[in-house]
Amino acid sequence: MISSPAGRGRPRDERSGAAIVRAAAELVAESGYAAMSMGAVATRAGVGKDTIYRRWSGKPELVYEAVFTAADTAELPDTGTLEGDLTAVVQSLVEEFSAPAAAAALPGLLADFAATPKLRATIRSRFLQPAKQRLVAVFDRAAQRGEMGADVPVDLMLDTLAGAVFFHLGIVGEHPDPDLSRRIAAMITKGIEVR
Repeated sequence: MISSPAGRGRPRDERSGAAIVRAAAELVAESGYAAMSMGAVATRAGVGKDTIYRRWSGKPELVYEAVFTAADTAELPDTGTLEGDLTAVVQSLVEEFSAPAAAAALPGLLADFAATPKLRATIRSRFLQPAKQRLVAVFDRAAQRGEMGADVPVDLMLDTLAGAVFFHLGIVGEHPDPDLSRRIAAMITKGIEVR
């Protein structure tokens, strides 16, 4: 599929974009974040470096999209219960953070985020906010079913879910047990249930 970015340049070939993202994920898993280069990504994806830089500002943004956005585009769960929906959401995060590319990318990305406020702002606006907005529907349905009150700080709940997975897998380095997603979802659900 070919689409044109807002008002500039040649039309964007989405197949090239997918090849670039795939190449970045593969290379960061193989060689690590520091050793991965945009030139190597371009070679593996079969594109010029200019093609990459038209879409991503640099390596951190590309690696973030390649490694940490699969859960953002997964089908929105609708199991009929808040706990079931949150279990599915957390499971997709667990799978994302358990991937070899995530372990390889995380230390370098965190260093780049700490050093570059503009990068943090870009990641927040381009990836995190839209992903969180998508998940609001899970909490809206739970409120409609009477499982939680309308005053629950949904943004904070989403940060808590992602933060628990990030800390447990990305910082502490624990291997996820098969029940981790359900246990995290159950804690959140218990904490916000209508009493």
